[in-house]
Amino acid sequence: MKEETIKKYVGSSLRHLVLMISSILFAFPFFWMIMGIFKTNNEIWQTPYKILPEHFDVIGVWASVQEIHFGKYILNSFYVGIVGTVVMLFVTMLFTYVIVFMPGRWTNRIFAVVLAIYMLPGAVTYVPSYVILSRLGLLDTLAGLMFTYLANIFAVFYLRQSFMKTSRSYIEAARIDGASHWETLRYVVFPMNKSAFYTVFILTFVQQYNNYMWPSIMLKDQEKYLVSQGLRQFFIQDGAYGMNWSEVMLASTLTILPVIVLFILGQKWFVTGIMQESGLK
Repeated sequence: MKEETIKKYVGSSLRHLVLMISSILFAFPFFWMIMGIFKTNNEIWQTPYKILPEHFDVIGVWASVQEIHFGKYILNSFYVGIVGTVVMLFVTMLFTYVIVFMPGRWTNRIFAVVLAIYMLPGAVTYVPSYVILSRLGLLDTLAGLMFTYLANIFAVFYLRQSFMKTSRSYIEAARIDGASHWETLRYVVFPMNKSAFYTVFILTFVQQYNNYMWPSIMLKDQEKYLVSQGLRQFFIQDGAYGMNWSEVMLASTLTILPVIVLFILGQKWFVTGIMQESGLK
């Protein structure tokens, strides 16, 4: 009995040790980046390298926050990420509800075509998307950028898998009680698949928040840049060795901080969605 207890204790200790070492390895780049905010260029490039800065000048960091004018890029990314993702989820939710709970003769074939499109590289769509937005007068606009995000094949696939696990008895009961399709979707399907919606929201938000290539093609006005494009400005203004690296670290921290906070606040729903615990338990 004691041997089994010792084995369990040793095994548990080893697992925790491995997890602690892994956590430190993954967290170290973020710690290094945050410490870089308080360092000068000489401290960053000096050898032997020092992890901690010589001085923690909080007032100087606050002055740098006001100087770099990075807030507008964060607001643009939040606007595109939140509004674009919410609208995309609404459109995807309606489409997925139809192909799952209102099956027809061509439903499976339509879904197969949609899924086949997912295999196309994203760069293939840049030229036709650019032409369409040009004809609609939506080039160099955040509305046009969000418009191109409405068709999200991954969201369709993920929500379909979640919807299919929803018990049909609930849907039938709602329909017998006289609920419309919209009421069934709102009061039955949506509450039973909240974790799946949140998972898709987080993944899509991060993708749109940090997207770089496509926004760089269609957005020319610097006032409409996202954080990824705004961060690039630090690297092209003064060159790699003439820039203030503490400001680069500050801008990078401001870029990733909202995403980390969002994930921490909703990690329960995110993990549940990944495990696909939806429908009847």
